[in-house]
This record gives sequence, C-alpha cells and structure tokens, in this order.
Amino acid sequence: MRDHSRRWAWLGVLIIGLILYVVVLRTLVHTQNPNFVPALILLGATVIPLAFLTFAQARTGRWQVPSSALAVSAFFGGVIGIVVAGTLEYNSLRDLGMLPLVLVAVIEEAAKLIVPIALLFTILARHERRLPSDGLIIGVASGMGFAALETMGYAFTALIQSQGNIGAVEQTLFLRGLTSPAGHTAWTGLTAGALWAFIATPTGKRFLELLATFAGAVVLHTAWDTFAGLAAFIILGVLSLGWLFLALRRYRTFGDHALRLSPLTI
Repeated sequence: MRDHSRRWAWLGVLIIGLILYVVVLRTLVHTQNPNFVPALILLGATVIPLAFLTFAQARTGRWQVPSSALAVSAFFGGVIGIVVAGTLEYNSLRDLGMLPLVLVAVIEEAAKLIVPIALLFTILARHERRLPSDGLIIGVASGMGFAALETMGYAFTALIQSQGNIGAVEQTLFLRGLTSPAGHTAWTGLTAGALWAFIATPTGKRFLELLATFAGAVVLHTAWDTFAGLAAFIILGVLSLGWLFLALRRYRTFGDHALRLSPLTI
C-alpha cells in the first residue's frame, strides 16, 4: 500500500501545485496587484519539475535517497549551476566574441554536476554502496533546480520586455515548465546516474559509458537549442525521456542485484 501511494504521489504534487498556481493567477488578475507576480513565477517554474522529481523518485527501486540530499541537490545544484554556467558563458563570450551552442551545452551540463559530485563524496560517503539509481535521482533534482531557476529568469525577462503583460509570462512558464522534464532534468539525471555507476564499478567500460552519456547529453542539449519548432522539441523530448526511463529501469536491476548480495540498505 505504501509503495502504491508513493508511485502516485507525483499526481498529488501536480494537482495541488496547479491549483495553487490558478488561485494565485486569479488573484493577480482580480486585484491587479503586482506583488503576486513572484509567487506566480515561482509556482509556474517549479510545479511540473517537482512533480517529475517525485515521479522519478518513486521508481528508483528499494533504496531511497534522503529527502535532505534531494533538497540540497535541487537548491544548491540550481543556484551554483546557473551561477557557474552564467559566469563561464559570459567570460567565454567576452574572450571569443561569440559563443557556439555546443560550448553552452558543455558548460551547463558540467555546471549542473558540481553539487551531485559533492554529494557523492560528502553526504552520501557514509553509505557502503552508491547505487546508480541514487545518482540518477540526485541528478534529476539538480537539473530540476537549474531548470526552475532558468525558467524564472526567462519569465521575469518576458515580464519586462512585454511591459507587464501577464499573458507573456504565462506562455513562457507553460512552455518551459512543460518541457523541463525532457531537458535539463533528464540530461543531468542521465549523466549523474552514469557517474554513480562508474563509482560503483570503476571499470574501463563504465568510464566509457560515463563519457558517452555526457556527450549524449551535450548533443541533445545542443540540438534543443539549435532546432526550433514543435516537431523538434517532441522528437528530442521523446529521446531524452526514453533514454532516462531505460536508464532508470537498468539501474533498478543493478539495485536488485546488490540487494541479493547484501541485506544492507541506505
């Protein structure tokens, strides 16, 4: 019964979040009070990514990452990720005079891994096993934080450029929020999962898989920024999420094998 409720917890998060968003939006429209705009942007940027994080967490197998680790990864991973990525991108643009999209992808995909790597060697260091599914969900949390903060920035920019048009803000929040699970969230989850898999079994094959996964995330990221249009986003979204779900299923098998070898859990 507990497992069943966990598997459907994401739906509760989504419904409650959407209700809160609609309430804030209606209040903003009714009162015309700009003080409600930050709450609208916050909810619009976080509801879908948070629901997806809850969805993925319930499907990582028997071992569950502590909520504190996910909170740290989401908050600090997002903040540190956008600060590091923004600084490196600014410096690169200043030095090179131009910034290739592939370089943007490399910088952002690497920046989002800073906090997951720190968690790997600090908060989770006391555990005897570091399962790939744990890394995947921590990466999903870090990507979620990055995507949410980035969406908030784009929504704020849309508000300024449209001279206070809430419709422009809603459109930005809807498009970026809806696609966030297939973007930063999935790519960072895949790379962090591959990193955990390499740490669990440090072989040459695992290392090559880690490099290939990071390269694949960069390619998807670059393609996402390069090709505009609904068809391109759907194709890239299906590829990203399909790859993530396949990795999650594979890592759950890894965890089941570890359980048969040892009764210890984290």
